[in-house]
Amino acid sequence: MTVTSETTDAGGRAQDVLLSVQDVAVHFPITKGIIRDRVVGHVKAVDGVSLDVRRGSTYGLVGESGCGKSTLGRAVLRLLTPSRGQVWFDGTDVATLKGEQLRRARSRMQMIFQDPMSSLDPRQSVEAALAEPMRAHGVDPGAGGFGAKVKELLNQVGMPASAASRFPHEFSGGQRQRIGIARAVALRPELVVADEPVSALDVSVQAQVVNLLEELQDSLGLTYVVIAHDLAVVRHVSDVVGVMYLGGLVEEADSDTLYDAPMHPYTLALMSAIPVPDPVIEATRERILLTGDLPSPADPPTGCRFSTRCPWVQPGRCTTERPALREVAPGHKVACHYAEEIKAGRVRRAA
Repeated sequence: MTVTSETTDAGGRAQDVLLSVQDVAVHFPITKGIIRDRVVGHVKAVDGVSLDVRRGSTYGLVGESGCGKSTLGRAVLRLLTPSRGQVWFDGTDVATLKGEQLRRARSRMQMIFQDPMSSLDPRQSVEAALAEPMRAHGVDPGAGGFGAKVKELLNQVGMPASAASRFPHEFSGGQRQRIGIARAVALRPELVVADEPVSALDVSVQAQVVNLLEELQDSLGLTYVVIAHDLAVVRHVSDVVGVMYLGGLVEEADSDTLYDAPMHPYTLALMSAIPVPDPVIEATRERILLTGDLPSPADPPTGCRFSTRCPWVQPGRCTTERPALREVAPGHKVACHYAEEIKAGRVRRAA
């Protein structure tokens, strides 16, 4: 449950905000030459994203493949160094940390990866994998040693103690993801970034893993950033949802508002693709089909990044001026010049 507060710190951020991302960009150089020594451009995977995540809440980040959401998640944890911007974690800008300071900060921020098979060392037993982060960060195992700590972790994620002596290939996908989750919470972090935590799992197992994440959040007081493309999963777990497109955040609102009253044309298209379990409503519902391909982040369109595919694109401003993410209602932000007009039906769709 999100805790609210009206007080702010010296930087003007609400004190209950655990993570504050401010104008973060991650650009990868494009090089040429025999020894790749000439930089001829940049892939703008993330280009100016700002968002706040309140302590104890879940922030859902959605968007199609290639929009930059996973890159942003890695930049938050400093697995990638931002090209610009600030990442404030509990009052400290982790984008500037180095050495021992960064190592200590990382014990408070962990990640759950999409593919548990590739993120677990096939040569390590489960006990070795779960004990490794505790040893690396100098955790005191207590009288029972690391073996007892590992069994406690396994119990927390619904795995038997006998799993400690086995290896990743001996488990199903859902079981491996539970082990990955156990490893992520081994250091009792405050923030967990979950990158597509259930997309590699069978549908029958997804709900179990989602429920486990919620149980751990309640029992350990975790704050989540959940990166996903499954809109149903994001709505179920998230307090606030941000929609990314081509490296930027185009809409942000609380979960119910975003799903019930989306305003950005891209979000409208995403929501229209969600099937409704009512044949009468489904038969009469309008679908918004996007034309064209996702532009290259190495050469994004001028003006609004969505202008090349937007059904409501207007000549002039849409193609020359990039819209800022602005608040159109309390807690509801949209990066669109004509969001209110589109919602009110005052802007016609392009032929």
